[in-house]
Amino acid sequence: MDLQLRGKRALVTGSSSGIGEQIAKTLASEGARVLVHGRRENEGLGVVQEITAAGSSAVAAVGDLGSDSEAAQVVAAALFAFAGVDILINNAGAFPTKPWLDSTAAEWVNLYNANVGSVVRLVTQLVHDMVERRWGRVIMIGSFLGPMPGPPVANYGATKAANIAQAVSLAKELGGTGVTTNTVSPGPIRTPGMEAGAREMMRAHGQEYEFSAFEQFYVQQTRLPVGRIGSPADVANMVAFLSSPLADFITGANFRVDGGMMPTTN
Repeated sequence: MDLQLRGKRALVTGSSSGIGEQIAKTLASEGARVLVHGRRENEGLGVVQEITAAGSSAVAAVGDLGSDSEAAQVVAAALFAFAGVDILINNAGAFPTKPWLDSTAAEWVNLYNANVGSVVRLVTQLVHDMVERRWGRVIMIGSFLGPMPGPPVANYGATKAANIAQAVSLAKELGGTGVTTNTVSPGPIRTPGMEAGAREMMRAHGQEYEFSAFEQFYVQQTRLPVGRIGSPADVANMVAFLSSPLADFITGANFRVDGGMMPTTN
């Protein structure tokens, strides 16, 4: 299927590794020009080199989106490279783990700034031009922990719930403009972050880490319907579709790419 993304300009935040990296590579493979963003220059340049080696187009930008000035620098890099952005993928964010009662208000506020304020900074600087061009895509990368938060990641879950709400309210505000806004909420995905946690868990149980053994344990414990942990490509494929003109009639929606983790019909 041709997703009709050739020539589209995409900014994928937090795309120097993990899910964001795969989103950037998938959009590029569909013909989009991609701005790879991260806070570590070498990692971002590595992703760019892989994309360009495959015959696609990408450039890198570095910046902390929790800062007004650095977010503005990332926007400036996108405008310099591509003279505009058609597709904004809000993937960057922090994922701390800490018990509810050990957390401070400042930690909650700081995380909200990183995971929610960063979206506001980019949307307010880039979406006006999408509206003028009468076409654009804004996609939030949420989490199954948004509607189903857990105590060790209570503040993270709250920010992901906010991202879902951001997509809905923005979709309503942009109605009739040709710009759509949706959320993609991953479940358990095999990323470097997940594997680090899995190694620690198996070490605590006196076992050497081996992914297939961890996956089997995880699936049994969570009763995950699909019977496997997801890959970054599972998420990236949904993002690519929602980024395309084929998804013109979809806005304000939250798509759970979670292997059936969420026990709900909504």
